[in-house]
Amino acid sequence: MEKKSVTILIADDDPDDRLMTKEALEESFLVNELKFVVDGVELLEYLRRQGKFVEVKDSPRPGIILLDLNMPKIDGREALKLIKTDPDLKSIPIVVLTTSKADEDIVKTYDLGVNCFISKPVSFSDFVEVTRALGNYWFDIVQLPK
Repeated sequence: MEKKSVTILIADDDPDDRLMTKEALEESFLVNELKFVVDGVELLEYLRRQGKFVEVKDSPRPGIILLDLNMPKIDGREALKLIKTDPDLKSIPIVVLTTSKADEDIVKTYDLGVNCFISKPVSFSDFVEVTRALGNYWFDIVQLPK
């Protein structure tokens, strides 16, 4: 099966986690374009093409968003709420990818409309396996909105 090439937007404030996510996705043979934002404000500006993201070439509409919950300025929970209540953005699938394992976060994010919740594994090899499964599910099996 041919992999779908969609832009993956990764919202995570931790540079080490961003690098690990990038490397795990590459290790999983995902060749999708990766874009990164470091907080909820940048995430919303990217999606709305504001600030430094005005140019379409710099901010292609993502096919999926990988969202960390614990970010500065606007955290992932609030950003999720704003995205899922915006008629122009709500169809973009969002995967929470976070260190949190709190039941409260899991319940709240599903209530806000997240498509799935994944707790980041501690080891890199486990993280690669998670990203491989994520890629298989979202890019081989699921039909994403255009």
